[in-house]
Amino acid sequence: MFGIFQQSNLRIEIAATDQALRESLTQPAKLRQWLAPVQLDQGLPEQLQPGLSYTSWIGPVPVQQYVDLVDAHSLRLLLSKGIDGYHEWAWGDGWVQSRLEGISLLPLNLSQTFSLLKLKQFLATIEEKPLGYP
Repeated sequence: MFGIFQQSNLRIEIAATDQALRESLTQPAKLRQWLAPVQLDQGLPEQLQPGLSYTSWIGPVPVQQYVDLVDAHSLRLLLSKGIDGYHEWAWGDGWVQSRLEGISLLPLNLSQTFSLLKLKQFLATIEEKPLGYP
């Protein structure tokens, strides 16, 4: 793998419940809503489960993702191809944390920061709606 070893840990406050965060991070339909312009494989199940493997696309760069762990408050993805490493998510009421390590030519910290801000914006619009998700 070509690239530079990079690591980034970010934690932000988000006005959202742990359930809304869990759904936004583990349900491909919701991931597609806030993760754009990143594209996900079609035909994914409703919920990410350990052992699932899929590809996301950051522009022309494929990133193979293997779901290693999913529980009530965390998600761990093992990454290969465009990023060789892992991405861990942890969350609770009002906060989310993202830890990303890997070798890549992509600017991981920049894309991670952008993704967290998009997630925060997405959840702000969801939490404003009285009936939850559309």
